[in-house]
Amino acid sequence: MKLLFYIGLIGLLIFEISKVYFIMPFPGSQRDEVIALSYFLFSYRWIFRILFFILIAVGFKTAWQRSWKWVLILFVLIAVVICWFFNFKALADKMFLQPEHRVMKNKTENKVNENHQVIAIEINGEAKAYPIEFLAFHHQVRDTVAGKSIMVTYCSVCRSGRIFEPAVNGKQENFRLVGMDHFNAMFEDATTKSWWRQENGEAIAGDLKGTFLNELPSMQLSIKKYFELYPTGLVMQQDTTVKDEFDPEAKFEQGKYSGGLTGTDSASWKNKSWVVGVKIGNESKVYDWNELKLMRVINDTFGNKNIVLAIPADDKSFIAFERPTTENFHISNDTLFNTTDKYDFAGRHYFSSDSTGQNNSNSNKQLKSVFAYQEFWHSWNYFHPESKK
Repeated sequence: MKLLFYIGLIGLLIFEISKVYFIMPFPGSQRDEVIALSYFLFSYRWIFRILFFILIAVGFKTAWQRSWKWVLILFVLIAVVICWFFNFKALADKMFLQPEHRVMKNKTENKVNENHQVIAIEINGEAKAYPIEFLAFHHQVRDTVAGKSIMVTYCSVCRSGRIFEPAVNGKQENFRLVGMDHFNAMFEDATTKSWWRQENGEAIAGDLKGTFLNELPSMQLSIKKYFELYPTGLVMQQDTTVKDEFDPEAKFEQGKYSGGLTGTDSASWKNKSWVVGVKIGNESKVYDWNELKLMRVINDTFGNKNIVLAIPADDKSFIAFERPTTENFHISNDTLFNTTDKYDFAGRHYFSSDSTGQNNSNSNKQLKSVFAYQEFWHSWNYFHPESKK
């Protein structure tokens, strides 16, 4: 009977630690294929808990009578603290909170440093942007743009930003940050309890395994460049309830961290080197960020498409579009051009100028955006092993 008590208590501790260990970035936890095991432990957590509690209850009286009471009490207190920590402190959604107050400001009212970077989206002429310094903490921000619900996500350990439609089986869904899979943020939907990968919106565990969230085109820009392209756009402001959790000096964005989960390798093709990954259909290709900065513009062909990647003078923003012909693009004064046409960094064709100096675009010549992401090389290489360099 005494043995049952200690088996139950130790078993409970191992279970509570394991349930969290495999889906959080603890040493060695993100290297193996353990999602199926993690999802099993999490899904049947109350069955495991009840089983261990029964063993503890059955053996408690004998253990109390036959053990040094101060040892038993100390053991139980340690177990309580560990269980509390792994259920109320170490869980992802307890550590990284969604914003309580989402405040959007225009260019005049914006308080965020214009040199900081944002993940931006434009739908039917309405543009909104979400600073990476905030997204890196929140991991997801819910909003609407032109009447469409969006879920803006970011994983600082992968350096990947994505925007999805938060709809599952045609219905709006709520998501919580549940943990990580191979260093990539993972979300759980409230209805089916499936687990969704931030890298590509794929459900990797649960009833909806193998299905995907619909991804929306987005851009990574400096706030200054964003307002140049979208003068009437809005930028998310800091949630003052968690202001101490942010990176006001934007050290992460600038790659000023070294080592650890979010550090940057300045050399090319190292684990934490920056790359730009591009997806067209089922094909993908990856480009070295250092090379892109040096060349400013890269013209390429893959996936049966002619594409162009470019970086403006701020060395922070980048864009990727399909080229309408095989003719190469060049860049000058943050303008893309070939022999006959000019485009801004939103892919809008320069057609004429009005009295305010604003460029009016020819919508018939709008460049088609390509899904492109700045990311750590280790992340892109793992999730897109088929990518060509």
